[in-house]
Amino acid sequence: MQLLLFLSIGIALLYLAFRGTDFRSLWTDLKQARYIWVILALIVSVFSHLIRAMRWKLLIEPLGYSPSTGNVFKAILVGYLANLAAPRLGEVSRCGSLNRTDKIPVDSLLGTVIVERTIDLISLILLTVLVFFMELDLFGNFITQNIYQPLSEKFLNLFSSTLWIWLFLGIPLMVLFLAWHYRRMFSKFKFYQKLRSIAKGIFRGITSVSKMKKLYAFLGHSLLMWLLYFLMTWIMVFTLPETSMLTPADGLFLLVIGSYGMAAPVQGGIGAFHWIISRGITIFDIPFEKGLVYATIIHESQLLLILLLGSISFVLVGLNRKKT
Repeated sequence: MQLLLFLSIGIALLYLAFRGTDFRSLWTDLKQARYIWVILALIVSVFSHLIRAMRWKLLIEPLGYSPSTGNVFKAILVGYLANLAAPRLGEVSRCGSLNRTDKIPVDSLLGTVIVERTIDLISLILLTVLVFFMELDLFGNFITQNIYQPLSEKFLNLFSSTLWIWLFLGIPLMVLFLAWHYRRMFSKFKFYQKLRSIAKGIFRGITSVSKMKKLYAFLGHSLLMWLLYFLMTWIMVFTLPETSMLTPADGLFLLVIGSYGMAAPVQGGIGAFHWIISRGITIFDIPFEKGLVYATIIHESQLLLILLLGSISFVLVGLNRKKT
């Protein structure tokens, strides 16, 4: 049911993005695009996935495991493939993949993923602030109107009722208090023991960052990963004559707003990415239709890459499991 809900949201956003579009003109623009730049961007994208895998490996090593970079890379790609089925399913799937190949506990891996995603969120917020003030009248106004205001309104509406505050904060805190207060009584039950073991594993994974001996390497990989994301986004602007005049600063702006589109609770950012990118490009006096062509090229090329590499990785992980 939840899967259908997310898919429905994605389809609705896709409809909004393509509503009123002349598909013949869209198809003509797609055929005339310079795909040599798409190939270069996809090569950069593969390297960004590899850097993410190497960074995740740095978080895993303090747990006492040393998986091969190849296995971690395959797990990352399997996770991206799973995200096309359901939002955030990839976070669990990549942990399950690495568990199959290297026997690392899934709960501990989930803890490292929480750390990794937290770092990504902080990085995105910092980039958003940077872009916001780079060109306040241009970038700042768009981010305020299309990202900050909608998100803040939804947050305020969600917590405007004391009932929702109780549901989101009160009940979880009460459950934790009861579980702690009656832990001796609950400890007799296998279900409680399993939950406690999972919680300990996740906490162990989260605290792995404090035991990391290669902290600067981790930060360096994070910086390089975002740099590759930026290069991939900017290289793509040269696929169309109308967008080829965009500057590196403009490319950084597109990376930021596109990241919010990909973070939307829909499969693979479908619809949300197209909608926000096509509207973002209009601030450069580029027609909305051309922005939609750009969004389609960058999103669908990445989608095909993930379908290809993710499927290959999924098969290789399965074969590795049979061997063991």
